[in-house]
Amino acid sequence: MNLLRTIVNLIPSILMVTSPILICATGGMISERSGVANIALEGLMTIGAMTAATAHYLLEMSIGFSIPVALALAAIMGGIFSMIHAFASITLKADQIVSGTGLNLLSTGLAMFVSQLIFRQERTPPYRMGMLPGFGGIYPTAWIALTVLALAWFFMYKRPCGLRLRACGEHPAAAVSMGINVLKIRYAAVILSGVLGGLAGGCLVLTQTIQFTPTTINGKGFISLAAVCFGRWLPLGILGSSLLFGASASLAIYIVDIALLKFMPPEFFNLLPYAITLLTLVIFSGKDYAPRACGIPFDAGRS
Repeated sequence: MNLLRTIVNLIPSILMVTSPILICATGGMISERSGVANIALEGLMTIGAMTAATAHYLLEMSIGFSIPVALALAAIMGGIFSMIHAFASITLKADQIVSGTGLNLLSTGLAMFVSQLIFRQERTPPYRMGMLPGFGGIYPTAWIALTVLALAWFFMYKRPCGLRLRACGEHPAAAVSMGINVLKIRYAAVILSGVLGGLAGGCLVLTQTIQFTPTTINGKGFISLAAVCFGRWLPLGILGSSLLFGASASLAIYIVDIALLKFMPPEFFNLLPYAITLLTLVIFSGKDYAPRACGIPFDAGRS
């Protein structure tokens, strides 16, 4: 009975940790379904977290709705930042892995540079109050994440635009023959991925911490990327994989409340999300679940 009560009490924490991962993974799924591999999710979350923390800190004393504004700005900055990856990968036809890696490296340095300019330190000052949980102790970010996933599922599988997007990721030459503008759709998908990555970073920094630091994201973007692979690039799949990662991370915090697991060190559960990430790569490295054209630059002149 005590174990059941403890598990129920863990639900708000699990949803809090899962929500940014799910939002970011949804963005990664959209980008890769269009044919553009996006390993820049870590960088997009970093930029979003820095933007949201900065905006909230500067506005919380002057306006009463600084958190929605901070989340909106985080999403916008994520979208703008993702244009670099879109331009390099789609227009210049650069290696998408190299482009995404460069963006990840750029994001941390840029975030620290902007923080130095504004606050004279490599982090934002602590804000007075972050996002508050709602009914049942569940943060609004959980409902944001579920709404984002539901909308992604609806547009990808129930609307013509979703069919076109998936066609661009599976067989872009066939899509062109049907009059679909592959480059335009890929641009839109990568930018939308950036918007959701930035939003995810904002949701994380406003619920799980009180300021932005260079280690705030701490691999959550890569975990989101693993959630896309583990979920087989499907909405329900990434929901399950994101919950798995979120649950393992929450257990590391609340393991002391679970008598049956007290014999295990908390470090084991801190390690678990990353161990699952590596295991995911091993399991799915040889599987044909990914979109066939994912990671392959498209040249309309050769289609």
